[in-house]
Amino acid sequence: MASPDYAWLPSGLQPDDASPAWLSKGDNGWQLTAATMVGLQSVPGLVILYGSMVKKKWAVNSAFMALYAFASVLVCWVLWAYQMSFGKPMIPVLGKPDAKGVAENYLLRKIEIEGSYIPTADYVFYQFAFAAITVILLGGSLLGRMNFYAWMLFVPLWTTLSYTVGAHTIWGLHGLLDGLIDYAGGYVIHLSSGVAGFTAAYWVGPRHADDRQHFPPNNIINMLGGAGFLWMGWTGFNGGAPLASNQITSLAVLNTHVCTATSLLVWLSLDVAVYLKSSVVGAVQGMITGLVCITPAAGIVDTWAALLMGILSGSIPWYTMMVLHKKSAFFQNVDDTLGVFHTHAVAGLLGGFLSGLFANPDLLLMFYGNESSHGPGLIYGIISNNFRHGLRQMGIQIVGALFITVWNVIATSLICILISRIVPLRMDEDALEVGDDAAHGEEAYALWGDGERQSPPIRFRMTPRMPSFCRRSTTHR
Repeated sequence: MASPDYAWLPSGLQPDDASPAWLSKGDNGWQLTAATMVGLQSVPGLVILYGSMVKKKWAVNSAFMALYAFASVLVCWVLWAYQMSFGKPMIPVLGKPDAKGVAENYLLRKIEIEGSYIPTADYVFYQFAFAAITVILLGGSLLGRMNFYAWMLFVPLWTTLSYTVGAHTIWGLHGLLDGLIDYAGGYVIHLSSGVAGFTAAYWVGPRHADDRQHFPPNNIINMLGGAGFLWMGWTGFNGGAPLASNQITSLAVLNTHVCTATSLLVWLSLDVAVYLKSSVVGAVQGMITGLVCITPAAGIVDTWAALLMGILSGSIPWYTMMVLHKKSAFFQNVDDTLGVFHTHAVAGLLGGFLSGLFANPDLLLMFYGNESSHGPGLIYGIISNNFRHGLRQMGIQIVGALFITVWNVIATSLICILISRIVPLRMDEDALEVGDDAAHGEEAYALWGDGERQSPPIRFRMTPRMPSFCRRSTTHR
């Protein structure tokens, strides 16, 4: 029975055992929707995108790497990684691990974030979806050659030892970089995935020589479908960051799509101007760089700034990927399959810097609260004769970028070296020639005859013994 204090409310809004007085049903409903949209970016979004953007013989392996990571991260997240990211500090860059993520009395209580009126379970799931997509994005650098057994070990280790540090340092309780502006993960998610993916690609080694020279998408229409899940899912990605259905949420969603559309058009225009072809793959890359660039700024910059960010995110990563990459021995020596370094590390770094430049102090106040030390952006600092504080914010953005970069290089390298002592990081050359059938005994577009699947060549038939690509290869790098 409702308390007399709430008798004036409609019956559907009356508090009860399942809906306590502190709970905002509107915010709760939006947060669950936003978290689901972020999850859909990975499953099925990146599953479809990866399975379609690679050569036909790697479609199953690439899609399955994404699906496996999504499941693996969730188990790690609720058992220990969530508290390492958002729990009580154990050291300045890491929280104390525990399994509160499966404790009912913890999950059902009000989240301990000022101005939020949702259960903690919402936040645990929303942040899981962030953690999962980070690892899957990283995996885009490793498609077409990584030993799946090594990937099975890599995902939980990287989530535990690398992602949690970035999340706690920037977003966690009393994190070391608490004053850094990262609205929804330009550094925590995208810079870290781009740097870690590039680092892991170095340790895993390149694809088969033929694959590296000729690696066409196997299904461009499906690729566009996966890209669509990614783009529309970003509504929840950036719209869920305020943990409420409020004005910042609305602005963040609009800014996200304005920046993304602008970035896509700029990338496409550069392709047409330079190569005289309107590349579909290029348009998808431009879409991704726009999404990534606006992420650290979506709810704390004005829409005119989002438009400018779209112009820069469609041009600067285009230059690093399409021009600088081809001229640089540094980039040529590392086989980053989908160019994750350019689309996520470069675009994420760009977005972080531009956040420190364009952040509106009024929006920062609305998002971070009265006690916040964030901002103002450098431009607003100059306008308000507060140049010193604007310059300080840019300094914090630079320090944060350096920390995330250095930590991910070190942690990812150590993880890869450790795994290489257990199983090979890279499949052997025979398996690389075959692809999915050698890795999983399955093919994306297998031919069927007389109701039965045709058997693969005998040397690649699956047996109870350890497959050949799990044995240590002499061509490690």
